[in-house]
Amino acid sequence: MPRKRDARSPTRSQPKPDRGRDDGVVGVFRRAAGGYGFVRPLGAPAGDRSTDIHVPAVAALDAASGDTVRVRLAHGRDVRRPGPSGEIVEIVTRKTTRFVGSYSEEADTGWVQIDGTGFARPVSVGDPGAKGVHPNDKVVVEMVRFPTHLRDGEGVIVEVLGKAGDVGVDTQTVIHEFGLPGPFPDVVLADARAQADRFDESIPADRRDLTDRVIVTIDPVDARDFDDAISLERVERGHWLLGVHIADVSHFVREGSPLDQEARNRGTSVYLPDRVIPMIPEIVSNNLASLQPGKVRYARTCWIEFTPEGIPVHSAVESTAIRSRRRFTYEEVDVFLGDPETPAVEMANDVRALLGRMRDLARILRARRMSRGALQLEMPEVKIDLDRDGRVSGAHVVENTESHQIIEEYMLAANEAVASALAVAGAGFLRRIHPAPDLRKLRQLTEFVSELGFEVDSLESRFELQRLLGMARGKPEEHAVHYAVLRSLTRATYGPQEDGHYALASDCYCHFTSPIRRYPDLTVHRGLDALARGRRPPADGLVNLGAECSDLERRAEAAERELVKLKLLNFMKSRIGEEMDAVVTGVEPFGLFVQGLALPAEGLVPLDSLPDDTYRYDRASHTLSGRRPGQSFRLGDRVRVAVARVDLDRRVLDLRLVGRGSRPKAGIRDRHAGRAAKGRPSGRGGTPKPAPSKRGRRR
Repeated sequence: MPRKRDARSPTRSQPKPDRGRDDGVVGVFRRAAGGYGFVRPLGAPAGDRSTDIHVPAVAALDAASGDTVRVRLAHGRDVRRPGPSGEIVEIVTRKTTRFVGSYSEEADTGWVQIDGTGFARPVSVGDPGAKGVHPNDKVVVEMVRFPTHLRDGEGVIVEVLGKAGDVGVDTQTVIHEFGLPGPFPDVVLADARAQADRFDESIPADRRDLTDRVIVTIDPVDARDFDDAISLERVERGHWLLGVHIADVSHFVREGSPLDQEARNRGTSVYLPDRVIPMIPEIVSNNLASLQPGKVRYARTCWIEFTPEGIPVHSAVESTAIRSRRRFTYEEVDVFLGDPETPAVEMANDVRALLGRMRDLARILRARRMSRGALQLEMPEVKIDLDRDGRVSGAHVVENTESHQIIEEYMLAANEAVASALAVAGAGFLRRIHPAPDLRKLRQLTEFVSELGFEVDSLESRFELQRLLGMARGKPEEHAVHYAVLRSLTRATYGPQEDGHYALASDCYCHFTSPIRRYPDLTVHRGLDALARGRRPPADGLVNLGAECSDLERRAEAAERELVKLKLLNFMKSRIGEEMDAVVTGVEPFGLFVQGLALPAEGLVPLDSLPDDTYRYDRASHTLSGRRPGQSFRLGDRVRVAVARVDLDRRVLDLRLVGRGSRPKAGIRDRHAGRAAKGRPSGRGGTPKPAPSKRGRRR
């Protein structure tokens, strides 16, 4: 039998990276399992790997993943590898000196194997009796001397998290690994308690009393804080009057106060499978500011008047006091939408009428949004199922139903209306920015989807991108196409720049609707307060603040993804040999990444577990092709796999191919198949990363 190998496709010369100084390029290092790594130059476009610099293991010094380093470029090119290469000459900044790993003992010496693939060998931690640690415990290590390819690293144990596999240890592992915030400092809690002492549900004269209005909230079943509520009426000439009532967090979190300083340091709430790490103490976030039903709560209300066709003709923002009539879950609203007369969900007649109006206007607004070219990316949100003991009992992909879409449309409308009001007033504020994609990446995307069989015109047109997403929806290639589109787009960030939001087809957009859990929203509320007092908020410091908030948002997202992955791996370790249907989500020279369909765990099918053949990797079409007929694998293929190995320390799930699924042929090459397709909207997420739950919307 021919030995398995991969033959890389011919590659073009890559553009040279920008130089930080004459003697090198400054960038962020990522180390691979083999010891070598890559440096992404600072300022390189998000998702663009063409300028990444390959660094051999012998030239990486003691750099760890995430460190900012200086690289001296090599004069020649490695013919075996595309792109530039070089050697690290300086560690500019360490990302961290603390790591999480598994403890073991050998020859009267303690060792810690750092989690992940960044450190090939264990780190010596000296005295095995330190901190009362036992073999197989998860520990936090302060690195004293980083390892190189010539010497082992040395460290000291600073905290014992518990025995690997015990309930909650995986969560503590991720919290320490990503440096997520711990308990609130006493001074912050004291500030929160002082706010509680002053609040008595009375309505000040400078707030409009809306407690007699029909107002409701719609949230996930497990939500603890409610930061948005909705009212909707039909007014003169058949117009709609939408009220988006957002918790007035700025009333309790005064600028410069201990609460404010801590909220800025955190930047965002972090939603882990088994807990929430809030941006603001629960006294405020779950009580004082939370729009709980039946209680007087302070709000910032954005009023938007629409024509019967959904065209906005007027908007205004004011300070209000509301009393929510009803707290709905998404599931309850979906029952209502299925049968508006259902007795299964109890509600007053005026509330039932409100839900009907909300459904009707949301459908109109969504159709208008699609007509202007907004993109709807469908990326699955995995939710972990936990039993009473906190152990993983399974996982599922959250369905984005019409109830989610209703709330999304109203949040998008309010965010856009507030951003426009601030812009017209000449105020400085944090916008949600999503620049247009790089044309070169769109051309690469066109090449890729054409290889999959989708006939498209130039994807430089947002409407053609929209049509492509519609064509792929519901097909086995859907995940691959939507993920490829996502990778071709830039990442959404915060800043004062007037760059617009490409995915939403909006020229002016900001985040206003979630001040309980996002610091940028809180700053927008303060900007509105300033305008109400006759002052124009300045733009000073907003560039740096936007960068801080963007970084903290990325940290939270990465931690959430990593813990979901870790919990799924823990769940899979007792299921060696079990088979499942899966879809190919990534193709690399070393194998296939696949994700289960019923259980959304992602793992690697290594090259050596594929049928015996000689395989050629084609980067452009994302395929691994053997010489034998039928031995070809590409993104979107359905496969049958079995769980082969779970390595919790390295966080790797190895799968074994046991069968092939069929590739669909009918309909893919119909050029007009997607033009009238009805797609499901994503969440508020702004990577842009869709997520049906309210906590996940980050647009």
